[in-house]
Amino acid sequence: MTIVITSGDPSGIGPEVIQKSWTSLKRDKDCNFFWVGDPLHLPNNGIPWQPIKHPEEASEVFSEALPVLAHKFSNSLKVGQPQPENAGDIISVIKKAVNLVVNGKAKALCTSPINKDVLKSGAHFPYPGHTEFLAHLDNIDTPVMMLACSKLKVVPATIHIPLKEVPCSLSVAGLSETIKITNKAMKEKFNISKPVIAVSGLNPHAGENGQLGREEKEILIPAIRNLQGSINIIGPLSADAMFHPAARAKYDVAITMYHDQALIPLKTIGFEEGVNITLGLSFVRTSPDHGTAFDLAGQNIADETSTINAIKMAVSLSRKCKDG
Repeated sequence: MTIVITSGDPSGIGPEVIQKSWTSLKRDKDCNFFWVGDPLHLPNNGIPWQPIKHPEEASEVFSEALPVLAHKFSNSLKVGQPQPENAGDIISVIKKAVNLVVNGKAKALCTSPINKDVLKSGAHFPYPGHTEFLAHLDNIDTPVMMLACSKLKVVPATIHIPLKEVPCSLSVAGLSETIKITNKAMKEKFNISKPVIAVSGLNPHAGENGQLGREEKEILIPAIRNLQGSINIIGPLSADAMFHPAARAKYDVAITMYHDQALIPLKTIGFEEGVNITLGLSFVRTSPDHGTAFDLAGQNIADETSTINAIKMAVSLSRKCKDG
């Protein structure tokens, strides 16, 4: 079986980086994939593509052309411009791809970037992002978002919410569940038998013993203590001092309290190579760790490194899930 890749928002760089990724991987038998989208959205640059009717046909043509499982969009494409009128088709492609993975027609899912504002304004999309929508489709209550590059793996305990809502969104039970899901993934997906998990504080200096906030004392420390007998956890650590090389050498994965606390160090350390992985689903899902980049679309300057890494990560994780 092969990897299924969604079109994402075709007005962005998704179609371009898929073509570039296929060009780089077409001789790699382990990284066969097919793309679900409208073939009219692929840049007309001479890179070959081949329509397929069934996912199993992808491996037969992959070395010669990009396999495309066509989903015709209802509206014409405006490259580089947000198009709310395409929201319904973008969502339909995601649903189609998830259905293929869940039903064993593909071994893993790699999603191309979407624009949440486009989906909300065009289709009243009720989810904060891909992660929460995929959890809904998979009937999962607690999706966990991991960002990974060669030098760092990091998990935000809260995901796509305003910063002011973070403190009231944290709980002992919720943080404990995130830690447990992360620990399980590190063992099963990354083959680390005894992972060390570093937990950041929420407040400056991890609360300074309650002087700069009570969340560490009331939420983080109780959650950590409840699990320390069964999971190797350190923290809460001051977030401003846990991502330099010497600090990173002491743990396998970091759990932070909010989105930017996780993504700023990840993107600083490995901006072009970062991969987004959803933990807790019944299937493997990865994605490049960048957005639609409307401002770069149509210029043939988008970097495909993150998408290639996401495809390779999907292959690796699906193989480990099968072996397990």
